[in-house]
This record gives sequence, C-alpha cells and structure tokens, in this order.
Amino acid sequence: MRTASLHSWRLSPKRAIALQTRLRDRIVDCPIRPWPEFVAGADISYAKQTNDLIAAVVVLRLPGLETVAESWVVRRARYPYVPGLLTFREAPAVLAAFKRLRSRWDAAIFDGQGRAHPRGMGLAAHIGLWLDAPTVGCAKSRLIGEAAEPGPAPSDHAPLRLDGRVIGAVLRTRRNVKPLFVSAGHKSNLADSIRLVIACCAGYRVTEPIRRAHALVTRLRSEAKGG
Repeated sequence: MRTASLHSWRLSPKRAIALQTRLRDRIVDCPIRPWPEFVAGADISYAKQTNDLIAAVVVLRLPGLETVAESWVVRRARYPYVPGLLTFREAPAVLAAFKRLRSRWDAAIFDGQGRAHPRGMGLAAHIGLWLDAPTVGCAKSRLIGEAAEPGPAPSDHAPLRLDGRVIGAVLRTRRNVKPLFVSAGHKSNLADSIRLVIACCAGYRVTEPIRRAHALVTRLRSEAKGG
C-alpha cells in the first residue's frame, strides 16, 4: 500500500515536539465508517544487542478474527528513546511493515496511545495521518490523564480525563485483569474506538490483532537470536 510522506523522522526533540503540535490540528475526529471488516494490528520489539526494531502487522477479519495476512520488517533504530516521542523511533519500521502488506485492511489498532498523549499525537494518531486511515490506540499502561477504575466485567469502561477533557477510556477486556487504555487515533472517535477494541477481543487482555502481531515479533526476535 501507499503511504503519505508528511515529514522527516530525523528531527531534534525540540523540532519533533513542535511538529506534533502542528499536526494535531489535522487529526479527524469522526465515526469509523464504513465499519471495518478487516482490522490490522501492529506491534514492535527492540533487539538491544543489534539496535534493531522488529515491526509486524497482522490483519484479521471480523467477526471471526481469522488471520488473513501478516508482514514484518527489521530496521535499525535511528532515533533515541525519548518519552512522548516514541513515534519518531518506531514509526518508520511500522510504516515499512504496512507497505509490505498485500491484503486489504480497513482500520488499524496500535499497542500505544492515540490522542491520550501530551500533545494529542501518540503513535496511533501520528501514524494514522501517514496511512490516512482509521486508527485506534490501545495501550497497556497510562501515559497521561486520570480515571476511576472501571467495573469488573469485560466491556466495562471509565473515561480517561485530562484537565476536565475526556481524552480516552480505561477499558476492562477480561475479568480480574488490568484494564487497557483506549484512545482514538485518526479518522475515529472514542465510542467507535472502544467498540472496535471490544470486537477484536477473544478472551485475552490484549486485542487479537495486537496479540498476534506481538507473537510474530517475539518469534522473529527469538529466531534472530538463534541465528
């Protein structure tokens, strides 16, 4: 697939922060329409020994969650680890993995933040602009904001707020496990982001697209060590 080329990824932290602030105004808040049939999940792993990033994308078909396609790349990490700027470190590899896909996909879920980010430009939101497609952030930990604990049942959720604004949701996906932190990325809204995450769960804490992408990068990293 083709992706946009919005900017260079090799920016100083100061310029990267300024860019995030400018791009924030280009994020579209809207329902996900038409409703996705094919959902991509992306995950990335860092191999410290080689300074490589292993990025994978797996596409599943709703509602049965069958895997229909997968792709991956290995790229050298070119950007330092800077909190709030992880997109500049990880996005080039993730976008390369998307380019290798030979399958249709309608929306993408990322193991990271969407708009629940200090400048509203987490990984899912930023990459959504490059892909020009509906994206959702589904993180395992909170970056910013405050929220009450959601109810105990799967699908229970509570609003994640920052300075009085709702920026995401804390979503329970499995009973007796920690919740996930969901926020809309690009061409999506919070209600549909929650709905999509729930539709992609299959009894585990993590959504199936991300879980399978994670399994793929874990296997690739293990094979690389073995080689």
